[in-house]
Amino acid sequence: MSKRRITQETFDAAVRENMEEFEMDPDEALREAVEQFESQGVDLTCIVKAVPAASADEKQEEQTHEVLQALDSLRIGKDIKDIKCFTEQCSLGFAQRYLAAQKDAYPIILSYCKKSVEEQEAVLAALSALAALTDGQPDLLDAEGQQFLLDVLNKYQADSSVTRVAICAVRHCCLKHEQNRQDLVKGGVLPLLTTSITRHSGCEELVKEASAALRVMTFDDDVRVTFGHAHEHAKMIVLEHNGLKVLIEAAKAHLDNISVLSELCATLSRLAVRNEFCQDICDLGGLKLIMTLLADCYETAELVRQVLSAIRAIAGNDDVKDAVVNTGGVQLIVIAMNRHMSNSAVCEHGCACLSVLALRKPNNCKVIMDNGGALAAVQAMKAHTDAVNVQKQGCMLLRNLVARMRNYSQPILDMGAEALIAQALKTHQDCGDVGKAALRDLGCQVELRELWTGKHGSLTH
Repeated sequence: MSKRRITQETFDAAVRENMEEFEMDPDEALREAVEQFESQGVDLTCIVKAVPAASADEKQEEQTHEVLQALDSLRIGKDIKDIKCFTEQCSLGFAQRYLAAQKDAYPIILSYCKKSVEEQEAVLAALSALAALTDGQPDLLDAEGQQFLLDVLNKYQADSSVTRVAICAVRHCCLKHEQNRQDLVKGGVLPLLTTSITRHSGCEELVKEASAALRVMTFDDDVRVTFGHAHEHAKMIVLEHNGLKVLIEAAKAHLDNISVLSELCATLSRLAVRNEFCQDICDLGGLKLIMTLLADCYETAELVRQVLSAIRAIAGNDDVKDAVVNTGGVQLIVIAMNRHMSNSAVCEHGCACLSVLALRKPNNCKVIMDNGGALAAVQAMKAHTDAVNVQKQGCMLLRNLVARMRNYSQPILDMGAEALIAQALKTHQDCGDVGKAALRDLGCQVELRELWTGKHGSLTH
């Protein structure tokens, strides 16, 4: 059931009424209004929860929030100080950005952007405002805005500061917006992104931003679109713009920066969409780099999670599976899982990696069993009974280990796997198929419901 919504004006009126009618001080009036609306099931996500500031002149009351005061100043003068003040206000939260957008901030900011394009400091400030305003509001971007972003990225290729903020705006406008992605890709944004990483390889923040923007281009996250171009975009980045080499070389240049490495690994995993791409990553030294990172940085949970995600993606290639196992990957994955057993994301990706490595590979199953992979999965399932993805990946791993190696069934059952899988089936509906398959292959009794017998008649549930 969707929550009710109210306007900013309604909320502000309630706060004002509390102050005037019930003589509450501003903080108490605000707190009371929030509690009142939340108790009625109202969604206040898009509401600025602040007491409107007193206005010097007699403007409308809804325009007394600081973000709207900054917007009014822009309407009048459009000074660089005003644009920076507006950016700061938009950076406070989504509610401020939403309110500004409702009051027609986008055309004002875009107009300032276009007028400032010849001056570096001014265009940097304008782009920062555009990036802040469009964060979480990609629908604001129109064809004029798309062309402006492409023009700026072309014009300021040598300027790392302007390029970084422009790429940030591109990323915000493409997240959860398939049409913006397709339009910008057609406009030539992909080579601008890959070239920026190569040209400014020493600029850590730009490399992170460009890597994240490339990754967003491979998302299929717009619920309004039935079929997106995520796969096509990933292929274009790899085949037409040498994306794999660009990312791997960038990673080699930032081996001491964990946040940069995490971003690059996350993007690499999104590009491993074809069997040959997985092999290309290996041939370019990507696998060796990833395994080195896992060995050297296993203490850092976020980097471990992204490295495991990358291994999981590229190990879809059977030759890469063997390469991972032969370079000691199983041992490193198990060590990382045991080190971060309290972290559900690491456990999920660790189980997923081992599951992929075990698939159709009896020899790999032996290495996983010998190095405690099954036990680590069982421990992860025990530690995260409420994490559905940990339970699913754990079930898949246990199933893959015994699918072609039945002699491992009893050792895994002795670890307490049956009770854990049964609990996962009971707790998580999404574990139904993988959980039952795991129990079946482990030799346990499982009730497999026959959905349809092929006979004429209606389905019975």
